[in-house]
Amino acid sequence: MRVVSLVPSLTETLFALGAGESVAGITDWCIFPENLALPRVGGTKNPRIDEIRALKPDIVYVNVEENLKKHADAIAEFARVVATEPKTMDDVRALFELLAGIHQKDARPLLDALQRELDALPQRSFTFAVPIWKKPWMWCGGDTYVSHLVSAAGGVNVIAERERYPSLELEEILALNPELIFLPDEPFPFTAEDAEEIEATTVGPFPGHLFTWHGARTIEGLRFLRAACESRRV
Repeated sequence: MRVVSLVPSLTETLFALGAGESVAGITDWCIFPENLALPRVGGTKNPRIDEIRALKPDIVYVNVEENLKKHADAIAEFARVVATEPKTMDDVRALFELLAGIHQKDARPLLDALQRELDALPQRSFTFAVPIWKKPWMWCGGDTYVSHLVSAAGGVNVIAERERYPSLELEEILALNPELIFLPDEPFPFTAEDAEEIEATTVGPFPGHLFTWHGARTIEGLRFLRAACESRRV
């Protein structure tokens, strides 16, 4: 089987499952595992369809949020498209099982590692907010993967009732008194100066993939989350 992954987090997950030998093409943003010597077919939002076709994949993996439907439709003319959209920890488990089933691999090592990290979380209730953009300020609503990740540790999103990524001024969020504000450095490259501007209890900036990549990286994200919560004593 030959596959092309247009989702960096799925590229990493395929290799973590032991299915790396099936991967024939990846995006420019696929950085895990490190030093992959595979054909790169563009970005998540601007893949080069002709180059993907030339790789003769049986399957092309896309993500509903990261990739564009028009590209998935074009690829579907010559390959099976498998679209994913994990948001909850149960969705991540299902993702492991889906990929393991397609590639005839054992999902148990990843499932067990995920459960160990979930069991190790401190489970102390705290309120939080996570921005993903600054110009304008945009935040992770309650139905996002990021929100569900932090909620696994007992976090309560101060805008849990909002969907997707609402635009709210920083002052509006601060008025809701989040105990922690997490500053991932992607998709917006938040800096130490941004943390100072917020003038609240912030975590970060930190590598954004720990909060925004689903799959094998979820395990690392939960480990980082546990350490952050313990260091802030929430």
